[in-house]
Amino acid sequence: MQTLILIGRKVETHDFGIQKYDLVFSAATIQWIPEKICFPKVNELLKSGGTLAMFMTRTDEKTPNGALYDAIQKVYDEHFQVETKYTCRLDYDNVVNYGFVDYNYSDWKRTRVYTAEEYIEYLASTQVEHITLQEPYKSSFYNGIRETIINMGNKITLNDTIALYLAKKP
Repeated sequence: MQTLILIGRKVETHDFGIQKYDLVFSAATIQWIPEKICFPKVNELLKSGGTLAMFMTRTDEKTPNGALYDAIQKVYDEHFQVETKYTCRLDYDNVVNYGFVDYNYSDWKRTRVYTAEEYIEYLASTQVEHITLQEPYKSSFYNGIRETIINMGNKITLNDTIALYLAKKP
């Protein structure tokens, strides 16, 4: 089985030649690419009958944290100033508008619990706009988040929905 794992936006410009794949897999990468580019490109890369698998995680930080969530929002309001806004809004359901068939959705639930330090590491390495945060806002923001979580028990809970979207090339 020939599998292509989408690692970044290079799929937009990379020359794959005549190579075709049985599976193209994206774990929250495809959402960075405008659908009018990514869906036709993936369709072109797949063999007939090949599968596009798109994973993403939706995280609910509000429901399990109550007052902690509200306190963290105050830190965002005061210190979260990004230069590069995340503007790409991929609608996974639109894959059918680009020739894909047998579109299916599945999801799984999980809960994660982080200390303040673990949560800062998570934000800094995985969250789209957080990665682009520059000084002097970056230090103030992360210090504010850290202090807020520590002052409220040093624990934050995240309820995740892990989504899987599957579609086939006819």
